[in-house]
Amino acid sequence: MAKRTRPESDAPDSPRKKSKDTTGKKPRYTQSAELEALPQATIDSYLESHSIKISDPSTEENLRPITSFDYLPSGSDNDLYAPLKGFSTPTPIQCVAWPFLFAGRDLIGVAETGSGKTLAFGLPCIRRAREINSRRSSPCVSAVIITPTRELAMQIYEQLTKFAQSGVKIACIYGGASKDDQRRALRKASVVVATPGRLKDFQSDASVDLTKVKFLVLDEGDRMLDKGFEQDIKDIVSTMPSSKRRQTVMFTATWPPAVRTLAATFMRSPVTATIGGDLSTDLRANTRIKQVVEVVNGFDKESRILTLLNQYSRGKNSNDRVLVFCLYKKEAMRIERFIQSRGFKVAGIHGDLSQTERFKSLDAFKSGVVPILVATDVAARGLDIPAVKLVLNVTFPLTVEDYVHRIGRTGRAGAEGLAITLFTENDKALSGGLINVLRAANQEIPEDLLKFGTTVKKKQHDAYGAFFKSTGTTEVAKKIKFDD
Repeated sequence: MAKRTRPESDAPDSPRKKSKDTTGKKPRYTQSAELEALPQATIDSYLESHSIKISDPSTEENLRPITSFDYLPSGSDNDLYAPLKGFSTPTPIQCVAWPFLFAGRDLIGVAETGSGKTLAFGLPCIRRAREINSRRSSPCVSAVIITPTRELAMQIYEQLTKFAQSGVKIACIYGGASKDDQRRALRKASVVVATPGRLKDFQSDASVDLTKVKFLVLDEGDRMLDKGFEQDIKDIVSTMPSSKRRQTVMFTATWPPAVRTLAATFMRSPVTATIGGDLSTDLRANTRIKQVVEVVNGFDKESRILTLLNQYSRGKNSNDRVLVFCLYKKEAMRIERFIQSRGFKVAGIHGDLSQTERFKSLDAFKSGVVPILVATDVAARGLDIPAVKLVLNVTFPLTVEDYVHRIGRTGRAGAEGLAITLFTENDKALSGGLINVLRAANQEIPEDLLKFGTTVKKKQHDAYGAFFKSTGTTEVAKKIKFDD
C-alpha cells in the first residue's frame, strides 16, 4: 500500500505545525485550512491511487499533498499562480513536492518522464527568489537549476518565464550560444538555468557569483552522471553556501547507488518522494504507453517505416506528431531524407546541426508545422514535447535505459501513448533487458523477441553501464572537454 513513511513517534493525528525555514529565519509555509480539513482517509486514498511513497526523516512536520490549486498558499503569491488556470489539477509529483519545497525542505523526487517535474520545482524556486529579492537592494543569483542538456535547459527556461513576475529575472546558460549575451543576462538574473559545462566556465572567469545561492535544483540527476558531469557539479556546488544554509532539490528517473551518493553529498535530511512504486535501481516504463516491438530484418526497415507513417501520419492522423529515433547522426540524416522523399513534412535534430538549426527544428515540431521529427538520442531525455502520439524506434539504442527515456516522449501529462520499436538480430544482446521492461509494464512480448533470450547482463557500473571498465589502476584519465 502506498503510504507515507514516518518514525513511530510521529502520530498520524499529531497537530499540524508551521514549517521551519531551513534557509531563513521565519516560516514560509502554512497549510491551508481547507487542506487541513480533509479527512486523513482522503489523503491516504490519493497516495495509494497514484502509487506515491513519501519518506521523511523529520518528526516535526506532517505536510499533506497539495491536491488542488485551491490549497496553494495564498497572499502575496496569488499572482504567481495565475498561469496555472490553464490546468485542471496538479500532477502527483507537484502535489507531493510543493508543500515540502514551500516549507524550505530538501527533496528528492523519483518520478517517470512526463510527470510535471518542471513546475514541481519551478514554482517554489520562483517563489523563493521573489522572497529573497524583496529583502535585497540589488539583484543577485539566488537560485540555480542545473540540467544535463541545452534543449532541456531551454525548455525549463521557457516554462519558468511564464511564471516569473517583476523582480525575478531568469537567465538560461548553455554551450553553443553567445557568451556575451549570456553574461549580460546574468547581471540581472535571480534564477539561472544552466548546463554544467557552461556554468562552470562562467564560474571560472568570475562572470557569475554563486555564493548567495539559496535554492539549488539538480534536474535529471541520473542523466548528469551518465554524461560524466559529477565532478563539474561538485566544483560548482562547492562555491555555494553549505547545505545547512541552502535548499537543495534533486529529480531523477532512477535511484541507483551512484545517484544516492550524489544526493547525500549535497543534501541535508531530504524528503524522498517516489511516484509509481517503491524505490528501485531499475527503470520503469510509463504504463500509459503501449509498447509494440517488431522483430524485423534490417533490410526491411525502410518499407516498414513507410507503412507505419502511412498509417499514423496520413488522412485524419496527418497532424499527429511522430518522433522517429535513430542511433547515429548519419542514419538520422538518411532516414529524414527518405521520409521527405515520400512526401512527408519532416525535420531533424542531431549533433551535426547548429544550435540554431536544432531549435528551429524543435520549434517547428512543437508547434505542429512539421509533424514528424527524426532525432538521435540527443532529444530522448527530458524534452517536454506536447502531444507526441507515436515514438518510432528505427534502431534500438545502446542501452535499455535509453529505450525507456525515448518512449517517454509520448504518454506525457496523463495522456496515452504508443511506441513502436524495430528490433533486429543485431540488438539481441539487449533482448533480456527489453523483455523485463515489457513485462513490468504488462506489455505483449513477441515470440520472435523471446527467441533471442531473456538474460540480462550485469552492469559494471551504476552510472556508466556496460561502457565502464575497472582497470585496476589508480591513474587518472585526462579530461577531454566538449562544448555542452
